Amino acid sequence: MKVHRYLLLVLLSITACNAQPAEMSEKPPSHEVWDELLKTGVLKNGLVNYKAFIRQKDRLEQYLGLLSNNAPNPKTWTREEQLAYWINAYNAFTIKLIVDNYPVESIKDLHPVNIPFVSSVWQKKFFQIGGTKMSLDQIEHSILRKDFNEPRIHFAVNCASVSCPVLRAGAYTAQEIEEQLNEQAILFINDPLRNKITTGKVEVSKIFSWFKGDFTKDTSLKDFINTYSKTKIPEGSKIDYLDYHWGLNDGEE
Repeated sequence: MKVHRYLLLVLLSITACNAQPAEMSEKPPSHEVWDELLKTGVLKNGLVNYKAFIRQKDRLEQYLGLLSNNAPNPKTWTREEQLAYWINAYNAFTIKLIVDNYPVESIKDLHPVNIPFVSSVWQKKFFQIGGTKMSLDQIEHSILRKDFNEPRIHFAVNCASVSCPVLRAGAYTAQEIEEQLNEQAILFINDPLRNKITTGKVEVSKIFSWFKGDFTKDTSLKDFINTYSKTKIPEGSKIDYLDYHWGLNDGEE
């Protein structure tokens, strides 16, 4: 009985710590360092040169420190500033995860072992934002998807896998994020390696199946895809989903 009470107290303590509000920053940090790292670390074919990030790990850690110490303040930051921050944070901490464990065949190989309440690498709390321990899942599902009602984020966040939308070779910024998200949507949907859309057959990424609700809040999936697709899906077409390749999106110059 005492053991059960002790475990309950531990769990309540952990919950209380995680529930504490993060320390917030009045102004957004600069994403300039991240922008420079991406311009040298993302190849023209969309693959990521992780060895280039490893060579500049000090600069990567410098940028991650900026993110950790400057949590968004919804009272003083614009929606665009917050959105750019969280997308950049997701991508940068994903890069850190791979850099810290390189070489690796797949991000899924980094599945945590014997960590209570953690069932995937995306749930592992391996970084802090404003003094609060966080996971990649929290950024994607509890912040980006929950607070922004922006389906194009699925083309902007990168899970370090071959079938993911390619990592943008530059940082997201508040000033350009609307244009950047449109570019990512057009790039991904018209990428023949990740979506195969013809007038006779339609096979799209499983992202459109996993997060279908995000894409169909105000429209149908077909109409959403057609907004960005150069080849329009005909009325009544069946939409099938491609297998997802979880191999690391690794490449070298």
